[in-house]
Amino acid sequence: MGSKMVTNYVRRYVEDAVKQDLDRKMVFVSGPRQSGKTTLARKIQLDLSGERADHFYLSWDSAPDREKIIREQFPAGSGVLVLDEIHKYPRWRQVVKGLFDRRHGELKIIVTGSGRLDYYRKGGESLQGRYHLYRLYPFSFLEIRDLRTDPIGDLLRFGGFPEPFLLASDREARRWSREYRSRLVYDDIASLESVREVALVEELVLRLPALVGSPLSLNSLREDLQVAHKTVARWLDMLERVYAIFRIYPFGAPRVRAVKKPPKHYHFDWTLVQEEGARFENLVAFHLLKWVHYQQDYEGYDSALRYFRTRDGREVDFVVVRDGRPRMFVECKLRPHDASPALRHLKRKFPDAEAFQVSLHTSDDYVDKHGIRMCSASELFARLV
Repeated sequence: MGSKMVTNYVRRYVEDAVKQDLDRKMVFVSGPRQSGKTTLARKIQLDLSGERADHFYLSWDSAPDREKIIREQFPAGSGVLVLDEIHKYPRWRQVVKGLFDRRHGELKIIVTGSGRLDYYRKGGESLQGRYHLYRLYPFSFLEIRDLRTDPIGDLLRFGGFPEPFLLASDREARRWSREYRSRLVYDDIASLESVREVALVEELVLRLPALVGSPLSLNSLREDLQVAHKTVARWLDMLERVYAIFRIYPFGAPRVRAVKKPPKHYHFDWTLVQEEGARFENLVAFHLLKWVHYQQDYEGYDSALRYFRTRDGREVDFVVVRDGRPRMFVECKLRPHDASPALRHLKRKFPDAEAFQVSLHTSDDYVDKHGIRMCSASELFARLV
C-alpha cells in the first residue's frame, strides 16, 4: 500500500511542519474529504521510519482495524502510527490520550480525519498540550505551479482536489464533483447528526454556488427552502464542519466606517461556481484562507480572513487580519482596472498594510501612486502557501 500511495505524490505545504512537530507531540491532520490527508500521512510514515507494514496504519473504516482500535491493540515497536478517521469513534479522545501517555517515546502518532477534529475534540477527556492540529486543504498554486504550463487556468478548470486535478479531464472533474457532493450530503452530514430533510440540504448545496461573493442572506435561503431560519443556520454550520464551504465575516474597526453585514461564503470545490468572476474570487479566497490557517496552525498567529464593506457601499473583497489589525487587502478583478476607490480608501486608513488588486487576465505588475500593487493572481499566490 505504501509504495502505491506515493507514486504520483505532490509535495504538500504542511509536510515539513508535520515532521518537525512529530518529534514532540501527536499531529492531527484535518481537512476536506479527499484532500490528500492519508497520502500525506503515509508519505511521512515512509520518510521517517521506512515502515511499510499495514499494521502501522489503522483506519476506522476498516472492520479489522476498527476492532483493534476498540480493543486498544496497537502495534508493538517504534515507528510512525497513522490513525485514520478515528474521530468517528465516540471514545477516540480517551483512546488517543492513553496511547500517547503510554508510548509517546516510541510512537510518532498522526491522526487524520475529514471532519473537523478541532470540533470533535470538544468535551470529554482533554488532549490539551498533547497535539498540534493542521488543516490540509486541496492544491494551491505553489504546490502545482511546476506541474502545469497554466497552473491558475487548470486550478480554475479542474479544482484543487488531487484526483480531478491530476486527471486533468473535464468529464472526470464533473463526475468527481457530483459524486463528491453526494457523499458530503448523504454520508458526512448524515453522520454528524440527525437530518430528516437530506434532500433539502442537497438543494441548499446546489443553491449556494450562485451566491458566492455576496453577503449570504439566511432569510432568502429560508424562503427558498421553506424551512425555519434556525434550520438553515444549522445546515450551513454543518456544511462548514464537513469542509463543503467556508464563510468569512466583515472586518470593522473604529478608524473606518464599517458596518456589520452577513458573512460571505465560498466553496472548497470552486468548480461548482459557474460565473467566471465569482469562481476567480472563490479561488483567491481559498488561497488566502489556506495561508491564514497555516499561519494559525504552524506559526501560532492570531490571524483571520475578513471582507470589508462600508455603509455607503464601498467594498474590498478580502482583508487579512493579524492581532486585530489589517495586514493585507486584496481586491479581485477579471481584467486590469484602476485601483478601486474602496481599496484606495483602506490603504489611506491603514498605510502599513499591503494592498493588492489582482486580475485574472493580466501580465501587469506594478505599484500605483496610491501604494497598491496591481498584478496577476500568480504574483499574489507565490507569496502564500
